Amino acid sequence: MDLGLAGRVALITGGSEGIGRATAEELAREGARVAICARRPDVLEEAAAAIRSATDNDDVLAVPADVSQADAIRECIDAVVERFGPVTLLVNNAGTSAAGSFERVDDEQWYADLDLKLMAAVRTARLLVPGMRAARGGRIVNITNIGAKQPGANSLPTSVSRAAGIALTKAMSKELAPDNILVNTVCIGLIKSAQIARAAGSRFPDLPLDDAYARMGAAVPLGRIGEAAEVAALITFLLSARASYITGVAINADGGTSNVV
Repeated sequence: MDLGLAGRVALITGGSEGIGRATAEELAREGARVAICARRPDVLEEAAAAIRSATDNDDVLAVPADVSQADAIRECIDAVVERFGPVTLLVNNAGTSAAGSFERVDDEQWYADLDLKLMAAVRTARLLVPGMRAARGGRIVNITNIGAKQPGANSLPTSVSRAAGIALTKAMSKELAPDNILVNTVCIGLIKSAQIARAAGSRFPDLPLDDAYARMGAAVPLGRIGEAAEVAALITFLLSARASYITGVAINADGGTSNVV
């Protein structure tokens, strides 16, 4: 199936590991020109080199950036546009898992989480939308999580930041639809990543990682933790020409975990 992604320019934040890296590889395999950004230059460049090798696509650019900082976002985008031209595909994937009780999360933690998960997406999209409009279309996928739809106890500030990301997605989709800029969000559940590996090691310190994953995945209706590549395939589809009539939706990628559709 031709997804119509060859030659398109994509930017993926949080692209050095997990879902971001898997999505970058999927897009590169489809012939897109892909830029990935993250904070650690060494890990980021290692990921870019591995993607180039795996896909035989040399158009994979690593741009170190802390997207919680407005100036860093602008500099990152300038570097991508200089190398590849206007970005018409954006995946706002940057984020970490931060979960605590209401009374123990202080203002500094709230602001940091909102800057990383919400305002980074706002600022990045705001800079790229004019170019998408000039190109007569674009795609934006915001990565959130299922806790945004169904917050639990001790889930702050992440559940609130991610819920704001869903609201942002819907509002943007309505506003940008006349410009053929489609905006969707993928709400993830338990997906293999460096963060989940650390959580598994913390919860089950005496077990090998695969066994810890199995224990964590036992509560998922499908009986396992998801693979980053499975989410990447969904994101890639939403970025593609095949998803030309899908906008403003929040799709769960969670193995059936959420009780909310």
